[in-house]
Amino acid sequence: MKKIKAAILLSAILLTSCKSASSTQKNASTVSKNITDVQLMDRVQRDALKYFWDFAEPNSLMGRERYHEDFYPKNDANVVTTGGSGFGLMTILVGIERGFIPRKEAVKRLSHIADFLAKADRHHGAWPHWLNGETGKTVNFGNKDNGGDIVETAFLTQGLMVVREYFKNGNAEEKALAEKMDKLWKGVEWNWYTRGGEKVLYWHWSPIDGWLMNHKIQGYDETLITYILAASSPTYPIDAETYYQGFTRNGGYLTSNTKYGLPLIVKHNGAEEYGGPMFWEHYSYLALDPNGLSDRYIKNYFDLTRNHALIQYRYSVENPKKFKGYGENYWGLTASYSRNPDGSVGYRAHNPKEDNGVIAPTAAISSMPYTPKESLNVLRFLYTQKPQFIGSAGPYDATSVHFDNWFTPRYLAIDQGTIAPMIENYRTGLLWKLFMNAPEIKAGLKKLDFKSTKYNLK
Repeated sequence: MKKIKAAILLSAILLTSCKSASSTQKNASTVSKNITDVQLMDRVQRDALKYFWDFAEPNSLMGRERYHEDFYPKNDANVVTTGGSGFGLMTILVGIERGFIPRKEAVKRLSHIADFLAKADRHHGAWPHWLNGETGKTVNFGNKDNGGDIVETAFLTQGLMVVREYFKNGNAEEKALAEKMDKLWKGVEWNWYTRGGEKVLYWHWSPIDGWLMNHKIQGYDETLITYILAASSPTYPIDAETYYQGFTRNGGYLTSNTKYGLPLIVKHNGAEEYGGPMFWEHYSYLALDPNGLSDRYIKNYFDLTRNHALIQYRYSVENPKKFKGYGENYWGLTASYSRNPDGSVGYRAHNPKEDNGVIAPTAAISSMPYTPKESLNVLRFLYTQKPQFIGSAGPYDATSVHFDNWFTPRYLAIDQGTIAPMIENYRTGLLWKLFMNAPEIKAGLKKLDFKSTKYNLK
């Protein structure tokens, strides 16, 4: 939801240049049509890693909010994103597992990031949406969004948790890294964000404006992981009723609506017909495994996430707005850069009700655990038939076959950062296993009456 509300802000700070198919690209070369699915997944995971490894902010080594190949906005050069950096931590683990980067170098970098976060601004334990990578000071995300952001903190924290789990039984240096990550996550004051004990979490708190943003975190959207982590905290926890009264609205977020014969199961905030932008099924599920996961209201979270992806796929196949290119090999709508009517670059929370002919590759590619065949079709199409849509860090953030193969040679951390982790969850379940087997997470899920057939959580 915050991504949607931030569209105006982000559009305002974007510059109005754009690229077309005739423009110069970096590393854009046609991939052989004989490339295997395994090779394709390796390729895009390696490419996506570059965003957080090669293009990281040089002082903090965290993920920049955005990276532009045409030029980098001077006023954003050192702005780092906390949530996107959490995705980046998980991407780096994938890089280690796949042999893309040396383990020892990764440990050194992750330790540096942990040290930066320990000294950076925190607001009752929560980090802001944006930080200055040089100073660690809060960078305002909006007029009143100038303090703690508990949702972005959750996206960062799931990364801290999986890094801790990955290295906790390693050598002395790795154990020291795990301890740093453990201390960081235990410092988040989740219960402060109930605004004095209300049975709901609030998104923001500001040392200047207090609770003036007044944004309750209620489902269904991308924020589920916030409640899971808050309930799992051994230091500042929330109780089960805060989750059920807050996120699920006492079950009021359930729906009997279907689309293309597929049950939506829950009401997507402001998007009840087709479901919201596809990132709603990515951000919480980078670490939280939906397979066989249930709570008091949802019988299997995997049905929820898969159906949302399939509805988007079938929407593109149906193609009611008749956009050129839409179909089995080219689908996926999510919040991303976009094309304005005048051809300039903007930002939009794309979904079937907000569809302007722009496809964000991350939408389908990061849905691979839910729709492997359909997602691989998109990945293959992009790399073998649309090399102009591929840059130095993988598929560009926004593309359009309809507008004469328009694209913008730009990346956003929160979009690029879901690609390698979600593909790895499809391939090996790496991040899911690390998170779901963490003792605090098991206890938190049990507190919330979650069950998992896959992880024997009863």
